[in-house]
Formats: sequence, structure tokens, C-alpha cells
Amino acid sequence: MAEMKRHDNRLGLWGWLGGGRWGVERHAYILHRLTGLAILLYFLMHIVVTSLRASGKYMWIEGHVLHQPVFRFGEYLVFAAFAYHAFNGIRLVLVELGLAVGKPIEPIYPYKTSLNVQRPLLISMMVLAGIFLLLGSFEFLGVGK
Repeated sequence: MAEMKRHDNRLGLWGWLGGGRWGVERHAYILHRLTGLAILLYFLMHIVVTSLRASGKYMWIEGHVLHQPVFRFGEYLVFAAFAYHAFNGIRLVLVELGLAVGKPIEPIYPYKTSLNVQRPLLISMMVLAGIFLLLGSFEFLGVGK
């Protein structure tokens, strides 16, 4: 019986973040993971701050710590992470369902890749996320109130 090869993950965290070619897709992959972790961290902090209300500690009273400009900017960063993560997630769902990989072709040299279909989808989703961020920044800056 043939012996199974064992491949240890010697890259550790670097293998989780990188570990491949560095194109636009790799940067989108890393940013998607980091924004997911940031949203999770915000969610956990939100639970803690909201649960303090049960003990009578109101942190969102006018003029208190959570109304400082640094927290307002933090809210915008959470909004930006959400916008990127959501639009990139929609793109990933379309790719996984096979709707954004193009028609299957016979692999004849010179090889054609599905990047010709996926990269424009990535760029268009990031443009939509940018528009979403721009429109959201009007709310955070108080324009139009």
C-alpha cells in the first residue's frame, strides 16, 4: 500500500494571509479576511458596550466618550469594512455558483483563464463598493442635514 504524503503547514499565519501570487485577487482575498475579522471584533465590542446598559452604565449619553470624533471615524471604518466585505462576498458567491467564470473551453495552448471574466467583476464590485462608501461618507460627515 502506498504511503500517504504529509504536507505540513510551515507558513503559519503567513500561509493564511498570503502564500500565493500577488495580484489584485490576492489583495482582495487578504482584505476580505481582514475585514471579516474586523467586523467580528466590532460585533463583540458592540455586545459588551450594549450589555453595559443593563448594568446602568450609559456610555452613549451626549458628550460622553462614544460621541468623540475618533469614535465617529471608527464607525466610518466599520461601515467601510462592511461595504467592502459585502460587495466582495457577493462577487465570491457569483464565482462559486459558476455565474462569473465564463464558458468552459478545451484547454488548448495558449491557455485562456477565467481571470478575463473574474477580474472585471472584481473591479466592478469594488467600484460599487466605492460608490457606496462615498454615499455613506455624506451621512457620516453630516452633509445634507
